[in-house]
Amino acid sequence: MARTIAKDHDEKRAQILKSAAKVFAEQGFDRASMTQLARECGISKANIYHYYDSKDAVLFGVLDTYLSDLRDRVCGVDVSALSADQRLRRIVSEILLAYQGADHEHQVQISAMGALPEEQQKLLRAYQRELVHLVSDALAGVAAEGIAKDPAKLRAATMSVFGMLNWYYMWNSGAGSEAREDYAQMVADLTMNGIRSL
Repeated sequence: MARTIAKDHDEKRAQILKSAAKVFAEQGFDRASMTQLARECGISKANIYHYYDSKDAVLFGVLDTYLSDLRDRVCGVDVSALSADQRLRRIVSEILLAYQGADHEHQVQISAMGALPEEQQKLLRAYQRELVHLVSDALAGVAAEGIAKDPAKLRAATMSVFGMLNWYYMWNSGAGSEAREDYAQMVADLTMNGIRSL
């Protein structure tokens, strides 16, 4: 007879992933143990293995959940009625707001994705590519023709935007929504002023 799924199954999985992100970010994925993870979760190691059969499976769960949710949130924003400038501002703002409360997941994405099998990395990079394409298209809409029609320069500008956003947690990790909105507008201003003058 098949085992029934507990009512709080999804909630427990989410708790494990949140705790794992913290442990992996603070200890490093290689050094982190399932014992540390169980302690952080406040449950037994056996209980974790009920949901995930290995530390690698937990890592993939952290990154797959984080990146797919990030992709869905940012790419799901309706910018169809906005001007090109407003569209870029809205997307940049949404990315930074989506990062709020996910500093540990973000650190794990940067430091530990390479520990996963190539097939899993490929899936996670596909989520990232969708975000990159979204920002790249928004930049092309506001850039001078020399950048908009030059793939190498457009990519460099796109990666520069992500560089400004991705490291925000390093100096302002506790920032609330208002501070993030302010910084997002600064990033948009810097970017638009720059790519229109090149």
